[in-house]
Amino acid sequence: MANKEALRELQGRLAERLQEARELEQMMGWLAVEAAGYPFILPLTEAGEIFQPSTLLEVPHTRPWFLGVANLRGALTGVVDLAGFLGLRERVPAAVREQARLVAFNTGLDINAALLVDRLAGLRNADQLQPEPPPNEPLPAFAGLRCRDDSGRVWQELRLSALARDERFLRMGQDV
Repeated sequence: MANKEALRELQGRLAERLQEARELEQMMGWLAVEAAGYPFILPLTEAGEIFQPSTLLEVPHTRPWFLGVANLRGALTGVVDLAGFLGLRERVPAAVREQARLVAFNTGLDINAALLVDRLAGLRNADQLQPEPPPNEPLPAFAGLRCRDDSGRVWQELRLSALARDERFLRMGQDV
């Protein structure tokens, strides 16, 4: 009799945990990063693994924001300076490289690319951010929500799935 009750309790706890896990999956979550002092959030469902910047093999005749190719877990991955791509700076300062991280695209997006970000700023969820109206100027297709946190800082979402299809992003070579 005691075994049946213990089994029912265990099944009840497992059912509660499964429900909690389903609810957590439905909540929107982001990886908060900074590039050239600007705050961005990347959907956790689209971001992949985070790496320390490693040795980059430069690729000739590419745009200045394409930093080169890195070996990340055995895969050759193109590395893009996020701030450079967005036109926020021309070159990555040496001081930035110490704190910088590479955020790989989720493997499900079918692109071997990683973004160099200046600094990781933690995780954010929908409870921590309030939607902001879009700015008056046109934004690229990969720009998602704009959200304000409790401290008043406005974060711009970058949808990596749309960035992976952006013509300018995919055309890393210099125009001849």
